[in-house]
Amino acid sequence: MSATGTLQVIGLGPGDPELMTLKAARLIAEASVVAFFARRDRVGHARSIAGDRLRPDATLLRFEYPFTTEMPLSDPRYAEQMTAFYEDCSAEIANHLDRGRDVSLLCEGDPFFYGSAMYLFDRLRERYPHRAVPGVTGMSGCWTAAALPITHGDDVLSVLPGTLSEDALVERLLHCDAAVIMKVGRNLPKIRRALERARLLDRAIYAERGTQDKQRLLALRDTDGHDAPYFSMILVPGRQNPR
Repeated sequence: MSATGTLQVIGLGPGDPELMTLKAARLIAEASVVAFFARRDRVGHARSIAGDRLRPDATLLRFEYPFTTEMPLSDPRYAEQMTAFYEDCSAEIANHLDRGRDVSLLCEGDPFFYGSAMYLFDRLRERYPHRAVPGVTGMSGCWTAAALPITHGDDVLSVLPGTLSEDALVERLLHCDAAVIMKVGRNLPKIRRALERARLLDRAIYAERGTQDKQRLLALRDTDGHDAPYFSMILVPGRQNPR
């Protein structure tokens, strides 16, 4: 039986290409098959970060999401259509792996931290050799860009998805010292209300496209409070006691 290819899941960091690890840069420069996710109308964040590091003769597998923010998570069609999408992507990668070709699957940030790449990894890991390369997380890039130390001493950090209900956000915010709220988008007004109810609004920082071009970093109070783009999050620093 012929050897199969290896699946390489590669984290590319938060957006600034210089924050890509040396290992990630080396592997994508060597890759003969490169897979990445993208919106139908966009180049793709991970592909943009990789830039011209790819081999000119590399085979590119572009996986276009069926939708991004157009359908709420609560819609039964969401899970059904996303499952079918991930199954199709996995099958396309498997086709190359079965022919002995290594496939490098790119992911912005860290691939195992809210990354779409993990859904393909889960489907393929039992059948093929694999390796994963960690990346600088988006939240780390954002709090560093904002010069905002996030945790100190025995602070407890909570990472919360903005898709939670307002009451659930408030409950969790009341029991942490520092927080990062991700998946902001159209949830921004709800998140703002939750932070106000938890008496954390004055500490909250809005970070948009941290480490990327057109980066925006400002107090959440100073935003218009409406929708936010995909690469955005809310930071609530800890250390309220002197040291």
